[in-house]
Amino acid sequence: MWAFGKLILLFGITALAEIVGCYLPWLWLRQNGAWWLLIPAALSLALFVWLLTLHPAAAGRVYAAYGGVYVAVALLWL
Repeated sequence: MWAFGKLILLFGITALAEIVGCYLPWLWLRQNGAWWLLIPAALSLALFVWLLTLHPAAAGRVYAAYGGVYVAVALLWL
């Protein structure tokens, strides 16, 4: 049961890293945000890619399952 909880937490953190990495450039482009917002955006997307490598299953299945978690976190973000 603990392994499942760690996996869900890893999926959640991965989704959050991607959302932040995509939101900050949008903020920069659409809301006249500061240029420095691109630095944490790039770092967040790099974290997202690194976190995907930590998932224990095959990449295709992990990314498919992650898609569902991503949608859930994006809806919560709203």
